[in-house]
Amino acid sequence: MHTLVVMAHPAAASLTRTLANAIKDGVLTRGHTAEIADLVAERFDPVFGPADHAAFNRNAPLPHSVLAEQRRIDCADHLVLVFPVYWWSMPALLKGWIDRVFVAGWAFDENPDGTLVKRLGRLNVHLVALAGASGATYDKRGYREAMRVQIEHGIFNFCGAAVLTSHLIESQNVDTGALAAAVHAIVRHLPKTGAATGT
Repeated sequence: MHTLVVMAHPAAASLTRTLANAIKDGVLTRGHTAEIADLVAERFDPVFGPADHAAFNRNAPLPHSVLAEQRRIDCADHLVLVFPVYWWSMPALLKGWIDRVFVAGWAFDENPDGTLVKRLGRLNVHLVALAGASGATYDKRGYREAMRVQIEHGIFNFCGAAVLTSHLIESQNVDTGALAAAVHAIVRHLPKTGAATGT
């Protein structure tokens, strides 16, 4: 089994990176392979530009950078997104990654009769959002439910991927127990195998 951990944070040292590394380490202890995709360090272009639009209209092939990301996900059994919450959602870099990569023909398709074909039914997804506001604020204003509808259902369920775990963790007063619980919740979905390896 292989786990792809995708993170989006501009700082070299951040709670996002610490948590992404902890998740990778936890996966490795189960004897599986793991990889971190640091979208900032890799300089992924999140802009859905003319080339993407031409591919969307079936007038051109997908850009090579998009195909490379799709291949990386195709090699993964589990996809983990670790990100800070910006304006009650994910950062533009991560959203742009989804906009460009999770496209028709790969993530989903539509039949001539209008029915949807969900193409990512084999993919297991885990979400770890690091929030600046308190959990009480998210619940009071309905932001937590809005994120659940937009991300879990609007993106992944639409493509057929199963969201196995979803965590919203306060980053201001970090609870190490909550961080450990998030890592454990993800790792426990992986069957234990032989020696640990990494990429």
